[in-house]
Amino acid sequence: MAIISSKPKTPGQRFLVRNKQDLAKKRPEKGLTESIHYKKGRNSYGRITSRRRGGGHKRLYRHVDFRRDKLDVVATIKAFEYDPNRSANLALLEYADGVKSYILAPDGLKLGDTLFSTTRALTEFTPGLSLPLRNIPPATRVHAIEMEPGRGAAIARGAGVFAELLGIEGGRAILKMPSGEQRYLNAECRATIGTVGNSEHQNRSLGKAGRTRWMGRRPRVRGMVMNPVDHPNGGGQGKSKGGGGRQHPRSPWGQLSKHFPTRTKSKPSNAQIITRSNGKKIKKGK
Repeated sequence: MAIISSKPKTPGQRFLVRNKQDLAKKRPEKGLTESIHYKKGRNSYGRITSRRRGGGHKRLYRHVDFRRDKLDVVATIKAFEYDPNRSANLALLEYADGVKSYILAPDGLKLGDTLFSTTRALTEFTPGLSLPLRNIPPATRVHAIEMEPGRGAAIARGAGVFAELLGIEGGRAILKMPSGEQRYLNAECRATIGTVGNSEHQNRSLGKAGRTRWMGRRPRVRGMVMNPVDHPNGGGQGKSKGGGGRQHPRSPWGQLSKHFPTRTKSKPSNAQIITRSNGKKIKKGK
């Protein structure tokens, strides 16, 4: 893939940068899509709980096979398709028995390639192959990794993302996450060989505010320029550091926004972390 810029025949194209992709120009597979209601940041009472959401173009949800539990049946890649619900592209698979499904398109595959899922130990590991972590050699790049066996992929699903398998200790696999964090996972969790495709996604530029609105994201205004009734940092005469005072930046509800950890200390999965993303090692017993 390559990054392309348009000749600015309109103001919106002046700063537009796209990644050139060879994707199918057809509607998605009807049996694998669903029309869903987007909540626009509202909860069940209609109150805004996640700000700056709403609007956006209509889009269908594609059901992606994150479990890859159709074992030892060869599938052929029939098309690469755009998915408006995620940064990665999708690959449409057709299995030997005629069943179709979507998976995250791995980097390095092309139309007509074959892949499959298995629990057997293999000697050749090609992109798109799905198998348990215990059957994958160390130093292999993997994506679409399960947190718990059978629950479906939850780790490394974004465009251009991968995790690295460092080794196996007993029934646990040591994984280096995309953030740099090292942690233990059950060695029975499934993972897909390779890197998620569309790695140039991060280098694109939307070019204009309207394109952001098409994606369902509304404008964001700094708290400093709000009124005191709307934000703790608002008010003051001219450009002041929040309310004319020197208090630390915080959310409208008083949550500190800088240098304040938001990860729950009592999270059960904390016990599986070896090294944090900042390089600090976790002491045993914490």
